[in-house]
Amino acid sequence: MPGGRLTQQERQQIALGLADSLPYAEIARRLDRPTSTITREVMRNGGPTAYRADLAHRATERRAHRRRPASSRGPESVPQPHGRDAEAVAEYEETLTTVLMASGLTKMTARVLTCLFTTDAGSLTASQLAQRLQVSPASISKAIAFLESQSLVRRERDERRRDRYVVDDELFYQATIASARSNDQLVETARQGVVILGAHTPAATRLENVARFLDFISESITRAAEQAREVLHTRPETTYNDTTQPSPDHG
Repeated sequence: MPGGRLTQQERQQIALGLADSLPYAEIARRLDRPTSTITREVMRNGGPTAYRADLAHRATERRAHRRRPASSRGPESVPQPHGRDAEAVAEYEETLTTVLMASGLTKMTARVLTCLFTTDAGSLTASQLAQRLQVSPASISKAIAFLESQSLVRRERDERRRDRYVVDDELFYQATIASARSNDQLVETARQGVVILGAHTPAATRLENVARFLDFISESITRAAEQAREVLHTRPETTYNDTTQPSPDHG
């Protein structure tokens, strides 16, 4: 029953698959489930190293018991343009948030980034984010500060002099370049160690190899990002069947 909730037996199969170091896609194939379902299930219940089938099942039952009516829940209550299925959008947002968390983001920063990515305008104010995610402005501020520091979000002022937080075509390029250059200090420090420890000693050789490896990785990432940059500016060739313009976000 691919569209239904995971059963306790399925969760036991997930635990066995993780113990055997199977990728999520293979576990999903064996259970006839979407890979996103397995990813979300594992990441919201401790991650691949701490997942326990019985604990995950009990946690899911507790969440279902205290879940509020859909009409009062944040993201699902937002009107959907272009004839989108609100339930499917909410499910996708949860999946994307889970994947972003698996990449190292905290839950709140992942939720904020997901909200911005799935907004057609690509920008929201702090109050709009707080309203959509049903969290405090302070939580939004903290998440935005981290995302800005990683070049994943930029800030701009709108006509009402409100700060808007934006994800656009260039941000992933800038974030990739920043990530590639983040190892520069480690490379420089490693090579200082080569001089201090003696160029032909085993410790110096180890540090030099680390520096060369990181240099190569950074150069490769930078070169690939430059070559692929135009992909981020690709525009869809088709238009929506619904010609009605989506209503602007309200602050």
